[in-house]
Amino acid sequence: MKRYLGFVITALFFAAPMLVAQESNMDHVELGAFLNYYRLSDPGPTRNFIGLGGRAAFGIRPSVQLEAEMAYDFKRDYTSTSSNGVSTATSNTRLRTLHGFFGPKFQTGSGAFRAFLSGKVGFDNFSVTGANAPAGFTNSVGLGSGATYFALYPSAGIEAFAGPIGLRLEAGDDVFFNNGAHNNLRVTIGPQFRF
Repeated sequence: MKRYLGFVITALFFAAPMLVAQESNMDHVELGAFLNYYRLSDPGPTRNFIGLGGRAAFGIRPSVQLEAEMAYDFKRDYTSTSSNGVSTATSNTRLRTLHGFFGPKFQTGSGAFRAFLSGKVGFDNFSVTGANAPAGFTNSVGLGSGATYFALYPSAGIEAFAGPIGLRLEAGDDVFFNNGAHNNLRVTIGPQFRF
């Protein structure tokens, strides 16, 4: 019995460095900021919005992370054509969007270049206000004004890292539900920091 116990202790002694090496391949935390492009195509005329956002991801396995993100799109001006087709008028939509999502990210590994797929659930909040960006964002985060809808965000992208600093590009379908599904293109790009 003592001989088997010595064998088990020796095996654990040699296995410990391999277990630690496996653990070091996992990115425990990633933080990022991004520029958000949102193409609201339904309902009404197509509108293109630009905004800013941030995300945080926590590794649960070397190829799986849980990720949360939020983005705020600034109000957008657009040109509408009058009914006679000759004159045009610029009108300010005053429409802002706030996106919040949470879900898993499945990636190809933890090297310098990686591809990933993600499927997140959350909300899209649409609010109409005359306030400028800081006040408009503060009012939107409370979700007390405007219309908030359940949303899904399946996406795919690539990341490139040089040490702990990287760049991430992601594109997906922001689907919010209001009397049916409304599909909208969403693209993000920005720096990522991993720890």
